[in-house]
Amino acid sequence: MSEDNKDLQQVNNQRQQRPRHHRVRNFILVIVAIIVVGAGAYVGYAWHKLSETSKVVYQPSGAPKLRNASQVISKKKPVSILLLGADTGAAGRSYKGRTDTIIVMTINPKTNQSTMVSLPRDMKVNLPGYAKYSPAKINAAYTYGGIKETISTVQKYLNVPIDYYLMVNMGGLKKAINKVGGVDVISPLSFHYSGSTFKKGQKYHLNGSEALKFSRMRYDDPRGDYGRQERQRLVLSALLKKSISYKTVLNDGFLVSISDEMQTDLTRSDMLGLALNYRSAGKNANSDHAQGKTEMQGGQSYEVVPSKEKVRISNELRTSLGLNSVGY
Repeated sequence: MSEDNKDLQQVNNQRQQRPRHHRVRNFILVIVAIIVVGAGAYVGYAWHKLSETSKVVYQPSGAPKLRNASQVISKKKPVSILLLGADTGAAGRSYKGRTDTIIVMTINPKTNQSTMVSLPRDMKVNLPGYAKYSPAKINAAYTYGGIKETISTVQKYLNVPIDYYLMVNMGGLKKAINKVGGVDVISPLSFHYSGSTFKKGQKYHLNGSEALKFSRMRYDDPRGDYGRQERQRLVLSALLKKSISYKTVLNDGFLVSISDEMQTDLTRSDMLGLALNYRSAGKNANSDHAQGKTEMQGGQSYEVVPSKEKVRISNELRTSLGLNSVGY
């Protein structure tokens, strides 16, 4: 075992092993819960539910904010949320690992648009708080420095403010999809995974377990992790459309079940602000990803994102937030 891997293992062992709420492929149900519950006469009931769940899920990131996030919501400006997840909470997996999914989501109430940009988990980055271990894969930021380091890394790399974060685990995704009665997706390719078969171009109605299989497969996809990212976003978009109804979101026990699977630095006031003023933007979701090239460097396989692509993604997110574009 290399010295870096030993250090990495030591960091893992030293960090408190309390349940982490990781899988963000389920993040959209939480966003929907936040956005949609603010519907007319249901606001009071929603506030009560949000009050209950926020006590359980609230956890400050410790990362420096590049702007006053609460004022962003109170002034109804476009907001950004970093969505994180690790492959835990399902299939008997309870260990703490690196973040397996990293998505930057923006919600713009003025354009009524949401944007989701996936970052490759093996993307080569420098860790602001851990220069000794840099360069590193971006998913190592969570292992070394938790959510704080992950947010700091993403903000510095993309030159985009991260207002909030949301972390959910895979068990949460399964629960969420089952709670809304399943989701509909069209498979972009044909493949067989863990006892389930999917054919290209065919529409499927998936329950929670099936959705996990659909979005997990990576090695048999010609596009590798990029293909998996696409299927993750398909599941998220389908869950968004299915969850638009406040009746679905306010189903008995729905928000309580979510609270068992997530953590966030959104306060009750933030949640209510999103519910009242941002819900329309959830109906129109754009998806994208940062495209890298696989390179072996120092015995490590990285996804190296070219400068031009990095600037493209940065400006896409900045534009969605109403910020000025940056140059090369």
